[in-house]
Amino acid sequence: MARGLNKVMIIGHLGRDPEMRFTASGRPVASFSVATTRGWTNNEGERQEETEWFHVVTWGGLAELCKKRLHKGSQVYVEGRLQTRCWEGPDGERHYRTELVAQELIFLDGYESASEEEADLFADEDMDDTNQFDQGDKL
Repeated sequence: MARGLNKVMIIGHLGRDPEMRFTASGRPVASFSVATTRGWTNNEGERQEETEWFHVVTWGGLAELCKKRLHKGSQVYVEGRLQTRCWEGPDGERHYRTELVAQELIFLDGYESASEEEADLFADEDMDDTNQFDQGDKL
């Protein structure tokens, strides 16, 4: 069987406070946006900047920890995997969103890390390794 790799690491600042919700089965999920900015000098010697926005999703105890500790403007290191969700809107139109499903965070403002294993201390339930929606769960 062929192996693949889906791993993303970013450092950036939150564009908004984390939004906490619960799935139909009661599982906590937090989402927030993170901006990363890169700079370079073009051929004319002018300084250029480009910002990329990532939609980040955290589950279980890690979600609860993010809601508690992060806020708009916080600097954070996020490590995880990319996942694209598809859903149908009320108008029948299909929507897609690529998200970074976080597996580890380092709060750079306070130099504390939070992995899924550490965040389990804050969870009321066991977290599985897939971080997928439970069947029937909706955000």
